[in-house]
Amino acid sequence: MDYAERFGAAMKGHRRRFHRSVFGVLLTAAFGLCSANPGSAQSNGLERTFPQSKATVEQVLKTMQGSTSGRLPVLDGFAAAGDHPLDHYRRGYYECKVHVDSTPSGGSAVRVSAEITAWYNDPAGSHSGYQVLVSNGRLEADLLDQLADQLSANVQAVAAPARNAEPTPSPAPAPAAKTTASVPTPTPAAAAAPAKTKSVTAAEPNLSAPMPRITDTGGGILSSLAQTLAEQQKEKNSATAPDQRSLQAEADSLEQVLKNQAHPNNLVAVKKDGTPVVATASLNAQTLFLASAHDEFEMLDFNQDWVHVRVSGISRGWIWRDSVEMPNGLGDSDLPPNPQAAPVAADLYHVAREEQSPFPGDWEPLRGKTVEIVTVEKLDDSAKDPGPQLRLGFAKSVLDKSYSELAQKQQKVEGIVLIFDSADGGMIAAPLPVLQQWKAGKLSDAALWHECFFDPPESFTASAAAASQ
Repeated sequence: MDYAERFGAAMKGHRRRFHRSVFGVLLTAAFGLCSANPGSAQSNGLERTFPQSKATVEQVLKTMQGSTSGRLPVLDGFAAAGDHPLDHYRRGYYECKVHVDSTPSGGSAVRVSAEITAWYNDPAGSHSGYQVLVSNGRLEADLLDQLADQLSANVQAVAAPARNAEPTPSPAPAPAAKTTASVPTPTPAAAAAPAKTKSVTAAEPNLSAPMPRITDTGGGILSSLAQTLAEQQKEKNSATAPDQRSLQAEADSLEQVLKNQAHPNNLVAVKKDGTPVVATASLNAQTLFLASAHDEFEMLDFNQDWVHVRVSGISRGWIWRDSVEMPNGLGDSDLPPNPQAAPVAADLYHVAREEQSPFPGDWEPLRGKTVEIVTVEKLDDSAKDPGPQLRLGFAKSVLDKSYSELAQKQQKVEGIVLIFDSADGGMIAAPLPVLQQWKAGKLSDAALWHECFFDPPESFTASAAAASQ
């Protein structure tokens, strides 16, 4: 063999080894993908096998439709913690998807996966909406446990009648039939009896195994058996009657409790969407979240301006009193007595005059624009400074009222300016678009003050001074 032939043979060997190595790598990768597939599928939900057939399991699942979906009173314990705390979610709802497959042994494999959705209350209000949460497996496990109980109950219900209906073997009928057949010359009456018995026997189905027959001869076996069964049923009914009466009494008691607790008389209802629930009874307090219209909270206490509510568990919050509907029959006369109560802003200030003119300042958002100027004066000039908190409280009520009036009149102004005409006063300016967002619930009270202009800032609060810089 010359050099060219030896070189060609060597190259063919290299190509065969290369192809085998590439095929091996591809085969290993394909096997790895196939083996990884079941693991990823199993991570989606819970699976359990049952000895019953697929048809039996699906029939039982049809009777359990009410357990596969519904509302969740709380999310803690059912959903896994995600990007946001679970107490920021409301109106939880779950839906379980069930898939049944037959197993080689004749049983069935049941897989359950749960999907949880809930409304997320974004504290900032910009990302609120329904979100999908991950189940922690409790819903799936509970549904599989209920299915196991139902299947076990069905097996017991089918087995019980079979045990009760099993007759006691009696050898008496066999000799009687044999004796009747051995009579060589029956009398006419005796001949009629076998003929009747023969016709009845011909209509009965063929049985694969002999079964003893119970005949009632002179009111004997059947009568005594029927009497025994009747007595057993009577004893069973008398034994279960007290339990049924006790359960009925307990159910009536629970129904009465639910009726009395249908609507407690200490709940306050939110009037509009986007109402802020704040951490403390302060106009510049931190906003915990924005409540929706018709949300109800348990009222713990209240005063002239604020209502203290229970949010959930040990969590508490405050809501501006004008933003909620108080319980029926509860008014200012029900305020707790407090002889040293602080004065209310409405008792210290009043609106002296209103006019429209160019903005009297150099703040960029309102520079050179027409604004509604509201001049506020003290009711008692000799009274000492009431403090920035009461000034902000009165300013909030004036901004609310003035904006509503301007919106009805549709007057062309760009903002509202409050001037406190006193030695310890100052000026607050708010653009109309900012007030519109605040009235729509998109801005909390604290966010409103950060969008306003204060002059001088120190006449109000530290947060107002920071917002005006």
